[in-house]
Amino acid sequence: MTKPQLDPDVEDVAPIEPALTAYDEQHVVTYVRLLQAEGEGADWREVAQVVLHIDPEREPDRARSASQSHLARAKWLTEQGRLLRGTGSK
Repeated sequence: MTKPQLDPDVEDVAPIEPALTAYDEQHVVTYVRLLQAEGEGADWREVAQVVLHIDPEREPDRARSASQSHLARAKWLTEQGRLLRGTGSK
């Protein structure tokens, strides 16, 4: 497994491959932070700014799309038991 980065930049869209990717491995911390933020009811705009480094005021469509894409990937990886087991996501 590739060593995860603590605060990596993200692509506009998370991977959609049916298997764990190197990108996923590098973004484990990002996925955990997204799942935790959702569990705490955080506003997606704040999460996009802090976790994904995308300004939702300047790039609202990109911020929303990246947030949705990465959160969906984090959930998929959790549900598949491939990653992030036991993070408290729903």
